Amino acid sequence: MGRQSLPDHGATDSGRSRRPHARRRSAALATMLVLVVAAGTGVAAQTGLLSFTRSCEDTAVELDLVASPDIAPAVREIADRAREDRVTSDGQCMDVHVSARENHQVAQELATAGNDLGYEVWLPDSAIWAERARGTGGGVPLTAAGNVAASPVALATLPSAGSRLGWPARTYTWAQLTASAAADDFRLGAADPARSATGLLALTSVARSAKTAGSKGDTTVAATARLLSRRVSATDARAARTLAWADSGVSADDPTRNQAVFLSEQAAFAFNSDADVAAPKLALFYPTDVAPLLDYPYHLVDESRLSTDESRAATRFMALLAEPESRRTLDRSGFRAADATAGPQVVGTAGGRSPQRYAAAGRSEPLSPDALEETLGMWTITVQSARLTAVVDISGSMQTPVPGSGGRTRLEATKASLRRTMDRFSPDDELGLSEFATGLDGGQDFRELVSTRPLGPAGKGGGAQRARLSKAFDELKTVPNGATGLYDTTLAVYEKARAGYVPGKLNALVVITDGTNDDRFSISRSALISGLKKLGDPKHPLPVIAIAVGTETDLQEIEQIAEATGGAGRQVADPSEIQGVILEAIVEIGRRAPADQG
Repeated sequence: MGRQSLPDHGATDSGRSRRPHARRRSAALATMLVLVVAAGTGVAAQTGLLSFTRSCEDTAVELDLVASPDIAPAVREIADRAREDRVTSDGQCMDVHVSARENHQVAQELATAGNDLGYEVWLPDSAIWAERARGTGGGVPLTAAGNVAASPVALATLPSAGSRLGWPARTYTWAQLTASAAADDFRLGAADPARSATGLLALTSVARSAKTAGSKGDTTVAATARLLSRRVSATDARAARTLAWADSGVSADDPTRNQAVFLSEQAAFAFNSDADVAAPKLALFYPTDVAPLLDYPYHLVDESRLSTDESRAATRFMALLAEPESRRTLDRSGFRAADATAGPQVVGTAGGRSPQRYAAAGRSEPLSPDALEETLGMWTITVQSARLTAVVDISGSMQTPVPGSGGRTRLEATKASLRRTMDRFSPDDELGLSEFATGLDGGQDFRELVSTRPLGPAGKGGGAQRARLSKAFDELKTVPNGATGLYDTTLAVYEKARAGYVPGKLNALVVITDGTNDDRFSISRSALISGLKKLGDPKHPLPVIAIAVGTETDLQEIEQIAEATGGAGRQVADPSEIQGVILEAIVEIGRRAPADQG
């Protein structure tokens, strides 16, 4: 409390002088009174009778604050200092207890829990989580009170990987950066976008960047999701730790270690500041189409149930977090101010250098909730383990050269694209291969080359299934006089795939053809569609992804066949597009089809 001045009782209203003996008597009485009061005060202080002698803690307003694990230590330090300095709210001390909780866990709790949560304030790393907590409107009410800090999302690389990408002189958009990392076969990782705002913001930025550049954002983000799905970590902190020894010694070739990860600037700062980590310091790439921000929003949790003292203390603590001393604490932990401005120490320690665009972080149109939800849905679908059976047309027309490819045939381009597709799949994914043309195997138009099984690990010494498929791709050859037995093949292979259905995975049949059905002994199109519908099972979906190669195919026919199973039909001029089309179709199917129910 501030000092209060006492009224001056030494002067009379008339201003006349008092008699000397009267002044002396008054002085003596005043002295005695002071001594008596002082003595009484000492006794009262010892017995606790006077309220102003009680400890601050006895009358403090207590608040429980749940914070994102990255910012919780800095906020706890500020809260401890406020307690020691007896910082007050409306004359009452504040006793703020800070605990760290994973953001996705708190969001889920707020979306489904009742009123007895045990905390009054929530400080996640991103507004994404508040949207998730609100859900369909049935969650615990949240009152936004402002933002505490900011940290841009970027790509962190080890020195060797950064040098290969031209750091710091070379700059990229999100789409270019991810494509370059993939082309150089970097071990690229991220935190799970379903549980990490960093991972979700990065993946959504890749999609937006690809769409802005005029390419298909869904295809690009699906390919990126597939790439990341093999190297995903549960949290941002764990994602950073996958880099720890990857640039040194025998661990340089360790396939479990990443060479680059999507990280927040603050996470890179913490990694580079850790004296226990002996790895070389990280370099940060800030994409030219602007790094999105973790924005650390401060929320009062169900303000209607808070007392007036609690509500005002929570608001007072929010204001305290913006004061200069608190800002210095956050700065020392690698956080930018809420307006995204950062001192050179934060950026430099995190691994940023000019001409990387670290100063422009967050200064663009933010990613919309719809875009983020779309990416999250795409991630969930794309990374689900898949069981695919590819059926490839080897009729004579597949020997047709692809325009502008230097004489490469449709079949050769198809095989190359299927190899790339296989390389993007995880060890748990299953892939099989069949070929078809009229009269291929006696009276049957198709032949199974490799049964559908898990691929196993990639690379040297990888899974046997990958080796079998690679050999089968090499040996695929056209049948010079073979025609396209599309209808009989599709129904027969669909029946086989249905019999081998594996619950819990995305089961699908991929049919690739460059012609219309020209087997005069086959079933009709209507009989095929009727047969596919009879084999359908809403609880265990098995869509057909039908891909028409070239302009001679009947796209409408392809679409009708696919739609009968809840699948998707596509047409490509160049078979090299098949890889992207398969991923795009998987995403589309997942959006509109019910999930497998085991």
